[in-house]
Amino acid sequence: MGSTQFGKFHNFCRDSTLPVCNLFTPWRERPAELFGQLQGYDGCQLTGIGLSGGRHLGNLGSILIAFIAILVTVFLILRSNRKEAAVGRREFQLFLLGYIIIEICEIFTVGGLPMGSPLQQRVVLGFSAVHLGAIVATLWVLMLNGIVGFQLLDDGTPLSLGLILLSAAALFIGTGYIALDTAFSYSNRFEGSLTGDHRNIGLYVLYQLVPLVFLAAFFILETILVLRVLGEKKPMLYLFGAALLFAIGQIFQYVISTHICQGTNGKINGALFETLFTLLAVVMTWVFWSSITEDTWPMPVSGGTYTS
Repeated sequence: MGSTQFGKFHNFCRDSTLPVCNLFTPWRERPAELFGQLQGYDGCQLTGIGLSGGRHLGNLGSILIAFIAILVTVFLILRSNRKEAAVGRREFQLFLLGYIIIEICEIFTVGGLPMGSPLQQRVVLGFSAVHLGAIVATLWVLMLNGIVGFQLLDDGTPLSLGLILLSAAALFIGTGYIALDTAFSYSNRFEGSLTGDHRNIGLYVLYQLVPLVFLAAFFILETILVLRVLGEKKPMLYLFGAALLFAIGQIFQYVISTHICQGTNGKINGALFETLFTLLAVVMTWVFWSSITEDTWPMPVSGGTYTS
């Protein structure tokens, strides 16, 4: 186990701009001018735009795209209201609300805002914990949206929405607590992750692995729904498009980011492209959902067959 990279964030934080990386430098020891700039572990330092007093705005591109993402998602929520008969309308709107929370947090966690005072630094750590919790909870809601289409429960009911909200809240609180405990060492349980390779099994599983499981489950569930229940093929183009856009964003974040940073002398890195392609993936996911929730929907009849 000594040589395994499982649970270690050092290489990720060296080469990428991730909200989780905020948690691994004790906030009392972080230079104020570097707070919010998530690199610096002997990698390319994202400096962004120089400001007065030697300060920097590290990631203006991600801030602008995150703001656009919030506006676009609000539009999608309002647009969804026009599909009154759509299956899972309220449940999908919960996913969109979760994405808005993620993008609000992203402005503060990966935006590289200059944070001078200890209070401002603590606020960023708080946003980082909320960010991680929101990612896990929102992708859980997305996965449950894949189940909603099978109509095991009546969609849009207090029972359906309540189960989704309560389970998502449990994941949000659990992930957020581990993140806060890592940052502020409330219990000293995660103090070891603040040095060396920044190994934190809990955050690694919840932030790196669990969301991928939720995404894969959503893709599989929706594939079964579209091909076997609805008997359609065209919506799969939108679903594949969403998956491809998301994957491209992750490639920019984890693979290409360091090369962009070095090529631009720290002005930008892959984070802004990850934000952009994730937004496009969310929009394409909404297009997919809209395409399978038109005015008609297959309803079960006797004999286990479906009709519209």
